[in-house]
Amino acid sequence: MTPRLVGMVHLGPLPGSPSFGGDMPAVVDAAVADAVVLAEAGFDAVLVENFGDAPFYADDVPKVTIAALTAAVAAVVDAVDAGVGVNVLRNDALGALAVAAATGGTFVRVNVLAGTMFTDQGPIVGRAAEVARARAAWADGVAVLADVFVKHAVPPAGLGIEDAARDLAERSGADGLIVSGAATGDPPTPKLAAAVRDAAGGLPVLIGSGVTPATVADFLGVADGVIVGTSLKPEGDTARPIDPGLARSLVEAAG
Repeated sequence: MTPRLVGMVHLGPLPGSPSFGGDMPAVVDAAVADAVVLAEAGFDAVLVENFGDAPFYADDVPKVTIAALTAAVAAVVDAVDAGVGVNVLRNDALGALAVAAATGGTFVRVNVLAGTMFTDQGPIVGRAAEVARARAAWADGVAVLADVFVKHAVPPAGLGIEDAARDLAERSGADGLIVSGAATGDPPTPKLAAAVRDAAGGLPVLIGSGVTPATVADFLGVADGVIVGTSLKPEGDTARPIDPGLARSLVEAAG
């Protein structure tokens, strides 16, 4: 079942990252604290990602990153009853599946599951065939949520979002689609969200960025769920802990 309200757990820099501060237990404790706030506010699921590791590898992160993510996600799974997802930035879908399979995670987010997107990491090419086979082999039951025209990226010339969404829905093995704005914290237009929904062939569609308490009800009118991060942080600062009041306001506004 696709979660309706997903809250982001933005991990601090992990071992191997140029910004890592040397205290992995503190990174894990902060992740657990944010996840608990989200679960207590009423979010159905949390999504853990290595947000602090910029600049990101394109699609194959170092082994130390996977090990650190596994430790953080395992702690979050133990701390909350909500579903737990994994996103390995920039686009290590196989790594995300591995972390989810090892920890009891329920879903992964894949920024580029199929096709090609041009990003600040260079061209990223989806590996849907490998992801589908890996999931069947050792991550059965882990849902794959795939971005359509993921943020911080540009699609190939001539490709429309409806065609991209249709191909993802019909040919990639995705269990749900995500539509976002152009950058972190930017919302898609309702028209864009509706276009993806109409092309999704009945797959669930989630809004992947820019959702606020003021807009969540409208977005839930055109989508099955929302993924929320920036608007839950004081002053929209993704490096700060989630504000419990902002988290509760979002849940209340969602109805």
